[in-house]
Amino acid sequence: MAQPDSKKIFFENLSGAGKAIAVLTSGGDAQGMNAAVRAVVRMGLYVGAKVYFIHEGYQGMVDGGENIREAKWESVSSMLQVGGTVIGSARCKEFRSHEGRLKAAHNLVQRGITNLCVIGGDGSLTGANLFREEWSGLLGELVEQGLIEADAVQKYSALHIVGMVGSIDNDFCGTDMTIGTDSALHRIIEVVDAIMTTAQSHQRTFVLEVMGRHCGYLALVSALACGADWVLIPEMPPEDGWEEKMCQKLSANRAGMKRLNIIIIAEGAIDRNNTPITTDYVKDLVVKCLGFDTRVTILGHVQRGGTPSAFDRILASRMGVEAVLALLETTANTPACVVSLCGNQSVRLPLMECVQMTQEVQKAMDQKCFEEAVKLRGRSFENNLRTYKLLAHRKPESELPTSNFNVAVLNVGAPAAGMNAAVRSAVRVGISEGHKMFAVNDGFEGFYKGQIKEIKWGDVGGWTGQGGSLLGTKRTLPAKHVDKIAEQMRKHNINALLVIGGFEAFLSLLELLTARGKYGEFCVPMVMVPATVSNNVPGTDLSIGADTALNAITTTCDRIKQSASGTKRRVFIIETMGGYCGYLATVGGLAAGADAAYIYEEPFDIRELQANVEHLTEKMKTSIQRGLVLRNENSNENYTTDFIYQLYTEEGKGVFDCRKNVLGHMQQGGAPSPFDRNFGTKISAKAMQWLSQKLEETFRRGRVFANTEDSCCLLGMRARTLVFQPVVQLREETDFIHRIPKEQWWLKLRPLMKILAKYKTSYDVSDSGQLEHVIHTRPKESDASVAM
Repeated sequence: MAQPDSKKIFFENLSGAGKAIAVLTSGGDAQGMNAAVRAVVRMGLYVGAKVYFIHEGYQGMVDGGENIREAKWESVSSMLQVGGTVIGSARCKEFRSHEGRLKAAHNLVQRGITNLCVIGGDGSLTGANLFREEWSGLLGELVEQGLIEADAVQKYSALHIVGMVGSIDNDFCGTDMTIGTDSALHRIIEVVDAIMTTAQSHQRTFVLEVMGRHCGYLALVSALACGADWVLIPEMPPEDGWEEKMCQKLSANRAGMKRLNIIIIAEGAIDRNNTPITTDYVKDLVVKCLGFDTRVTILGHVQRGGTPSAFDRILASRMGVEAVLALLETTANTPACVVSLCGNQSVRLPLMECVQMTQEVQKAMDQKCFEEAVKLRGRSFENNLRTYKLLAHRKPESELPTSNFNVAVLNVGAPAAGMNAAVRSAVRVGISEGHKMFAVNDGFEGFYKGQIKEIKWGDVGGWTGQGGSLLGTKRTLPAKHVDKIAEQMRKHNINALLVIGGFEAFLSLLELLTARGKYGEFCVPMVMVPATVSNNVPGTDLSIGADTALNAITTTCDRIKQSASGTKRRVFIIETMGGYCGYLATVGGLAAGADAAYIYEEPFDIRELQANVEHLTEKMKTSIQRGLVLRNENSNENYTTDFIYQLYTEEGKGVFDCRKNVLGHMQQGGAPSPFDRNFGTKISAKAMQWLSQKLEETFRRGRVFANTEDSCCLLGMRARTLVFQPVVQLREETDFIHRIPKEQWWLKLRPLMKILAKYKTSYDVSDSGQLEHVIHTRPKESDASVAM
């Protein structure tokens, strides 16, 4: 199996010995900030640097004293799952003054701190950059006042700043997702899902206000995730006369047997004249024009609270480590940077370029240049808006193109949360493109049995929040029944196939591709959208359903660890799903703060198991009270979960006791996470648009004929982009015996998990972010990046 390339060993190349790093959180709190603080502290200590907490943000830096304390390894134990920020955050007027910054500089120099990691919004990061620019002047003033020695100016000549954006609004340009945004979406969707059941019971309309004074990201993405009837955001105010159009839409939905309506409003929503649109105004409008029973719910600070999602924990942990790397590599001439996420890759961007672009958005909105404001938010935001409009607002029949193509959509393999969102998206985009859409029940088993029927726009209403597969899904492969499937293709005149599923879906397309030589019915465009909790499909970094499974694992691990609070020292052995793919065990371990994760891709023996037990025993004696060990279900046929449990129980006698838990199919169940709903929606829409393009290209002499390799593709996420890849070309990248890709990106996260668990290990820095520019042209597909 491919292992992380460890040619560049971090602690040899980038020692932090003799350096002091301080970490602070500033501005509004966001879930995941604690995970970032934990990662900065532990990575800093790992490389030999001194690390300090600055409590209460910039106020603590100005006040000094006990607010600036040295951090130890144990200082950040048990904080990964805690929301908010345990080191406190405060808005500080004093730091905005020169005198305040002078006090802050004095407090830092006294402790030898010249490296700052700031976690906050654009205001906090702008303040940090100003502090950096003034640094040498501030030191000169401190010397003149006799507060520091003259040689300190030379010794502490430069202040290095690295920022991480912690903001639930996702209002910072240059990054796909800010720390806290995904967790805030979880809170919103939990409320919306709960409201939908009561709204349906009473046939009510609900008007929900979500946070976003200057940015409509939360409103837009939550509307996309729950299939809201209408959304109002500050970047794109509705056209004049929107009130009548909205009421017509709500009325039409009710006439179509829909028992509820959901309207989502960002708190900063405005009309074209910059007049605020309030929830009460919308409620009164609906009651007056339609007479619908209408209620208002304002979510408020609920969105900031609660436990961080798996995504936010992983994002913050990766960003925290990247921030320490950036601080160690920086020189006096390096501009202050912000550690960011583009697609599935960490990048570093000049801080002030990001801040200036963020400010440009507000300027565009003030000048009523709303199209420009949407573009400045980035391609991801633009794509979200375009996709929402496409799926929420059906065009009249007279405006639809008439393609006369029939497209079939089916699910193959095990169910995965988010499959239904993908089907809904495909059906509605297909209808918008003028196609007739057909749903196939129970995968290829249903296909050969003729379980095929036309599916309409309204048939997929309310599907986004449903778990499992409403179409039904089976693992049956098509090869044994290829003749009957060809007959059904001919009978229903199917011109294109969209297959949503896991490894079986990939195998199915390979079999259908082979069958083209004998059956002309399969010479049609075919595309696969990856959907499996195991995340073991070649050609893609992520699959629909994996995020929901990770959240199930993380939440369960949190509860299991909490069950041991107040008892004696205890270690939990947890078995995860995934077949031979260790993605869930590894990334779940990173999100839950595991001490070890055993997987097939990284072979282990009894010596390693013994070393892990000894390592955990040592930690238990000195600091931690609870240990967590994850094991992938097929990691080793001999070192089973029972074996590892018994080994840890025996070797830990007198120090800790042991418990085991097999998570099983709970990882496949439940409502899809916001991430999976939106990823499924956007990737499926893109797949459907590709099919439309291929149908036009391959339609000749009254029929569709597609027999080239590039007409049978898998749409996958690769680093920063969504890429269509011919399935035949992915054969070489696949280990068919163990049903996994030969190379897997997440293996590079394993050393990170080990470092955060206090293991000495090599760390590959070849993948660390390089300083880029915000204006740098990114690939077109990044607008549908995995980070929503």
